[in-house]
Amino acid sequence: MQHAPTYEVDLESFWHDPYPDLKRMRQECPIAFVPQLGAVLFTRRDDIFENEKKVDVFSSDQPEGLMQRLMGQNLMRKDGDAHAVERKAIFPSMSPRTVKGEWRQKFEGATEEMLDELVPLGRADMVKDIAKRISGEALKLITGLTEISWQEMDRVSQGMIDGCANYQGDPDIEAACNECTDTIDRHINEMIPGCRKSPDSSLISVQLQAGLPDEAVRANVKLAISGGQNEPRDVIAGLVWALLTHPEQLELLRSGQARWQDGFEEYARWISPIGMSPRRVAKTHEVGGVTLEPEDRVFFMFSSANRDEKNFDRPEVFDVTQSSSASIAFGAGPHYCAGAAASKCLIADVVVPRLFERLPGLRLEGEVPFGGWAFRGPLSMPVAWNP
Repeated sequence: MQHAPTYEVDLESFWHDPYPDLKRMRQECPIAFVPQLGAVLFTRRDDIFENEKKVDVFSSDQPEGLMQRLMGQNLMRKDGDAHAVERKAIFPSMSPRTVKGEWRQKFEGATEEMLDELVPLGRADMVKDIAKRISGEALKLITGLTEISWQEMDRVSQGMIDGCANYQGDPDIEAACNECTDTIDRHINEMIPGCRKSPDSSLISVQLQAGLPDEAVRANVKLAISGGQNEPRDVIAGLVWALLTHPEQLELLRSGQARWQDGFEEYARWISPIGMSPRRVAKTHEVGGVTLEPEDRVFFMFSSANRDEKNFDRPEVFDVTQSSSASIAFGAGPHYCAGAAASKCLIADVVVPRLFERLPGLRLEGEVPFGGWAFRGPLSMPVAWNP
């Protein structure tokens, strides 16, 4: 790239709390090269909203990118017709109609079963015991990998997420990621014959019905696992934390003055669970006084965009009454999250309201550390309630 200002970050500090650096970048150098990440970061919301749609310049096809190299070329790493074909193929599994007509009832059943077991205990870790479990159970249903345990679903998902964020090139993290993708392949192979014989609405089945090759099926299931486990997990636990630490906001939801969906949308804006999306520059392009060259790497920083002072009145405040219409927590272009309807239903319509209904006196029992800049959420969250 040419004429790009350089902005240095401390990787450890950035992982613990990226928002001070991102705020400074928005103000001083909204498009800047960060050598510690080896990428040009876009930090202003309107720049990201506009440029994410320019797929001829900012390509999702990244042969040397971590996700594509470690997990295979899924639909998120394809552009144009290739992306559209696979997105259409998975739509029957992810459509609002399928979510409402099939998945919601199953989400409710899995949530109630979990709560029946947990209520008498009086305490748990919201991340490890509740959010991980319900995200894993939901993902088992949607993907069709019903024989895998929720614990294993979380393990392989985290292994892939760690691999995709391994920009420091740690060989142990890469090896663990490869083991996780191999494990998923084995589980998919076991389920394919049954899905061919008895088609259903699962992600494996609808792709086979659409005639996608097995390698595409596997890559897209891995994509669903990497995003469909960690992000719902992080939002379930994170939204509960946000409401417990902002009791006036919780009261707005419980009294009906605001919707649970409002709480979901505001949390996804305030603490973006997917903090960035990478792109490969496909051709020379000038933007904001910076000339990008082919093969430059760009990170669209959703976490920064969703706190842009030009688009939100109180960007650093969690307030379920403020408009989140400018949020791009799920993306802004053709790669808008295909699982958004399922995520919103699971979290805002089913899980979080039921947690506050079924766990009377729900309260925090210790510190809640957060971590991550590419993917962000609470790391642990001890809670208690009145059994």
